[in-house]
Amino acid sequence: MTRPRQGVRRSYGAEAAPYDLPSPTTTPKRARSAPYLFLLPAAVLFALFFALPIGYAVWLSFHKVEIKGLGLGKGARSEVWAGLENYTAALTDSEFLHSALRVLGYGAIVVPVMLGLALLFALLLDTERVRARSFARLAIFLPYAVPGVIAALLWGFLYLPDVSPFLHLLDALGLPRPDLMDGGLLYLSMANIAVWGGTGFNMIVIYTALRSLPAEVHEAAKLDGCSELQIALRIKIPMVAPSLVLTFFFSIIATLQVFNEPMTLKPLTNGIPSTWSPLMKVYGDAFTGGNIHAASATAVVLALATFALSFTLLRASNRRTAQGAGR
Repeated sequence: MTRPRQGVRRSYGAEAAPYDLPSPTTTPKRARSAPYLFLLPAAVLFALFFALPIGYAVWLSFHKVEIKGLGLGKGARSEVWAGLENYTAALTDSEFLHSALRVLGYGAIVVPVMLGLALLFALLLDTERVRARSFARLAIFLPYAVPGVIAALLWGFLYLPDVSPFLHLLDALGLPRPDLMDGGLLYLSMANIAVWGGTGFNMIVIYTALRSLPAEVHEAAKLDGCSELQIALRIKIPMVAPSLVLTFFFSIIATLQVFNEPMTLKPLTNGIPSTWSPLMKVYGDAFTGGNIHAASATAVVLALATFALSFTLLRASNRRTAQGAGR
């Protein structure tokens, strides 16, 4: 056994007394394994409810059901290897491609409007002249706390001609009544639900970044004679650019995964097909058509497209940030 090292305890007004210093080789194994024990529950939950379902979906995407004869009796249906057949079918499916185009048009409305309003509200709340800041912050954030299905139902009934008070008001004023659940206005109607529910969350992220800025920078700009608009455009917005990029990525991912709004509004109108969004196409293939293998392939394609788009935008953002820092 190694002899413990001797140390000297230094104290004022008392004699020095030796004491034992712990050796690194004598550290208990339990202490070294403690961090891994704390991480174990999170790792198990991640593996069971995230990694394992993804792996199973990928496995299903490379298989298909083979039917022998009339498909009756034991052994008439068997799962066989399909290779890239399901992926080829997904990428050449016109319904899937049309749903992707619809979501891109939907996102072209939602993302800029939502982030623009979030930035505007955050800048207004960060000014010194604003009153009732806490109430305004809570009022803007409150729609985010409403579940997406409930929000879609509430707005859906406001869009229906027979029950909407706004459309009845237009009738009373003799103005034409727009059909908010069909045609091009349908994109605006669903975008309005997403903007109403998501602006508060993005505003909180940007507002938190604004509150963390050094007060000296703001005071120096005031001493130099800058107005609030100049401070916002030249100081605040550039300094919270990382938060803007983060909210932009979150908004892109949420847009590509839109499901609640069209699925909830679909029973209220004939203007929304069952494959309006890619996730609705996946849902229909899996639970209506009973083709879980094709649905898995479509879901994997959508996940890869989301990852590729996010990675490309993030890399372009980092490159631009690096170029700006090098100037």
